[in-house]
Amino acid sequence: EAAEEPELPPCPLPETERVEDTYFDSAVFLGDSRTEGLFLYSGLKTGHFYTSVGATVESVFSKKSFETESGKKVPLLDAAAARDCDKVYIMLGINELGWSKTKTYHDQYAKLIDRVREDHPEAKIVLQSIPPVGAKQEAKKTYVNNERIAVYNGIIKELAVEKECYFLDVAACLTGGDGLLPKEWNFDGIHLNPKGCKVWLEYLRTHSLEEEAIAAALEKS
Repeated sequence: EAAEEPELPPCPLPETERVEDTYFDSAVFLGDSRTEGLFLYSGLKTGHFYTSVGATVESVFSKKSFETESGKKVPLLDAAAARDCDKVYIMLGINELGWSKTKTYHDQYAKLIDRVREDHPEAKIVLQSIPPVGAKQEAKKTYVNNERIAVYNGIIKELAVEKECYFLDVAACLTGGDGLLPKEWNFDGIHLNPKGCKVWLEYLRTHSLEEEAIAAALEKS
């Protein structure tokens, strides 16, 4: 009987007591250009970022897009594998919105989770929802739209449950009343500006993975 197994965290993670930025000292952030924005513009001075523009749940395995300290280019997952960490925050999906089958996204993301768990067996894996796009992007009428993002976020949430990961609904803090990414928080309808990145970081600070903090938050709710 696996009764001793710790209960899975609530999905999505609840708001908890705010943590200091040292909390991210041994955190890994894996993602595309949006996570790169978090690194460049949020003001967070800690954590380890493995990002590349255009990254997907597929390219992180094979595309040599990360330059190591020795100047060698390696795939993002290989670079991240070398880093000791206790938390891995993943946000990937905006570049996969044009994929013809959502099942491909689901299955490939599942492989990614397995690989991260293999590389970092002790780390907590956090799947972040994809923030919406703004009016400027919606107006383009391409596959990069909020209806499609909502479908992919449903898949991410399913995966969190299937794979026993944490689900952090970052989109919740970056969605305006009209369902769009607010104009004052983005550059081009897709990429978050410093203001938007600070909102995202504050959400990470107030949604920690500390078990006691989660328990306390649930008691309150």
